[in-house]
Amino acid sequence: MLHALKELFDNLTAAEPELPPAQQVQLATAVLLVEVMRADAGKTPAERQAVLAQLQQRFALQGPALAQLVAQAEQSAEQAYDYHRFTASINDHCSQPEKLQIVESMWQVAYADAQLGAHEHQVISKIADLLYVTHGEYIGAKMRAKEAAGLV
Repeated sequence: MLHALKELFDNLTAAEPELPPAQQVQLATAVLLVEVMRADAGKTPAERQAVLAQLQQRFALQGPALAQLVAQAEQSAEQAYDYHRFTASINDHCSQPEKLQIVESMWQVAYADAQLGAHEHQVISKIADLLYVTHGEYIGAKMRAKEAAGLV
């Protein structure tokens, strides 16, 4: 029992290698998009494709680099106990319009399967607050994503 607790504590406090700011933002953005996908009880191929499309569009990544980023994001999302590390990185390195685009991308992932789950809504709302996106910006991003999905 004590060994298991020590191992857990060591894993939580282990220092991760410091990534350059651009890679921190890429990983943080990917994790937040994956979190929206994970919030939906029935992950769909459409949502996964939306995550890939958003990352490809935002960071101009292709093939193996894109697959590696998503795999790393999925692993980080599973191990994370909150969003602070990821939102802090975005807050430190992104402008307000860039943060708003991330929130809109999250909405696009949520609407990819043509329905919005309550947990998806909660995740996006919480993350938008942590990114200091105003309520008006949040609603505007939601409406643009909904329109882009053809749901209006």
